[in-house]
Amino acid sequence: MVALEVKRVFKFNGDSSTKAMVDVAIGGEFLVRGFRVINGRKGLFVSAPGEQGKDGKWYRKAYPLSKEAQAELTKVVLEAYEGEGA
Repeated sequence: MVALEVKRVFKFNGDSSTKAMVDVAIGGEFLVRGFRVINGRKGLFVSAPGEQGKDGKWYRKAYPLSKEAQAELTKVVLEAYEGEGA
């Protein structure tokens, strides 16, 4: 598995379901900005960066290609989020 490292956690105050924006370095060589920590119906989860298309739909710009990579990304991001005094 390629090493993942959280480079920045920017937390939001208030009642919004979006709790933080997170930047993640991949393999120490590539930075992906804009992962979000979301408080959903089943608890916290990590959402991939995306943008809204002209058709009004949201499209992910970066995301894990396997369940294992998703699990590792979630673990690393949520540990960093909670370590920041969530």
